[in-house]
Amino acid sequence: MNILILNWRDIKHPLSGGAEISLLEHAKYWKQKGNTITWISSSFKDAKKKEVIDGITVIRKGSHYTVHLLTALSYLRGEIGKPDIVVDCFHFLPYLSPLYIPRRKVIGLINEVAGKVWFSNLFYPFAFIGYIIEPYIISFYKGIPFITGSDSAKNDLMNIGIGEDTIHVVHHGFTQLPVPEKIKKETHPTLIFLARVSVDKGIIDAIKAFVEVKKHVKNLQFWIVGKEEKIGFLQSLLNNSDFKDSKKSINYYGFVSEKEKFILLKKAWILIHPSKKEGWGLNVIEAASQATPTIGYDVEGLRDSVINGKTGLLVERQNYMALAQSISTLIVDKNKTMYNALSKNAQGWSRNFKWDVSVKKSWNIISKMYEENQQPKS
Repeated sequence: MNILILNWRDIKHPLSGGAEISLLEHAKYWKQKGNTITWISSSFKDAKKKEVIDGITVIRKGSHYTVHLLTALSYLRGEIGKPDIVVDCFHFLPYLSPLYIPRRKVIGLINEVAGKVWFSNLFYPFAFIGYIIEPYIISFYKGIPFITGSDSAKNDLMNIGIGEDTIHVVHHGFTQLPVPEKIKKETHPTLIFLARVSVDKGIIDAIKAFVEVKKHVKNLQFWIVGKEEKIGFLQSLLNNSDFKDSKKSINYYGFVSEKEKFILLKKAWILIHPSKKEGWGLNVIEAASQATPTIGYDVEGLRDSVINGKTGLLVERQNYMALAQSISTLIVDKNKTMYNALSKNAQGWSRNFKWDVSVKKSWNIISKMYEENQQPKS
């Protein structure tokens, strides 16, 4: 069959993240099953208009703001062909493909309902408009199957009015690279932030919590790993007078290779993830695989990827002092009893998430939908 993926970023986009990593793994499996896969996304500086990645044809059009319209026009002109299944991905806004593609061919893929996260990514009043219209746009997809990665996202969809029987939870897997046994935890307590460096991922609260703990734990160090939402954003934060005294203990790695990522996760003591909301939290599971527990906010997505009190600690959202208190609790535990338990449990928890299980579930949903579409109408 011909499968068309509509996602605003592809795996090579400078701001691609866990959502694109996950989607690519699924797409590669669908390709292995003998299907033709086309992925349409927005373009970026120096990007090719068309290229093949892991057997998947990637077509890039316009920007984040124009790709949706350009895709619709391309389809109506017959430039995309006639796909059998369309995977319409939600990132704040979907492609509204049911307006021009038969609804029976469309599957909605959503990692999270944005909700109030709109206000962390856009200026008012655009954020307010997005916040108000998002439920109505999602409701437009009523009756269309949804694939999502967590029970939190499923509950958000149901609260908007999407039928429970149309929502399929497919947990994400992850690809773990082997790390040499000789690599151990850092001698000095070390926090790591691994995510896009942006307001909605909680980088400001992460720095504030670090600075607070640093007052009592002088040898504490903080590693920040990930792409900046905007170049220079992190430096402008660190230039804040409240952070200057702790700046020497902060190391910004930027974007790193998969190999280096897992090495850093193994060496770190704690992943700090005060995100405002998550679809799942792939970084949490990656950290867990290296026996590194997570401390984060008690928000959608992280409630799914972190078992509070067992594989990590979740605290009241938007409360960096509570975050700092939990960090201190683990670091100053001289017997390491609590830390060792969280570390061991986290590593065991990570073994539950495998791509070979996840991709088969998504394939079963797609293939069943395709077979139903082939049956003659009564």
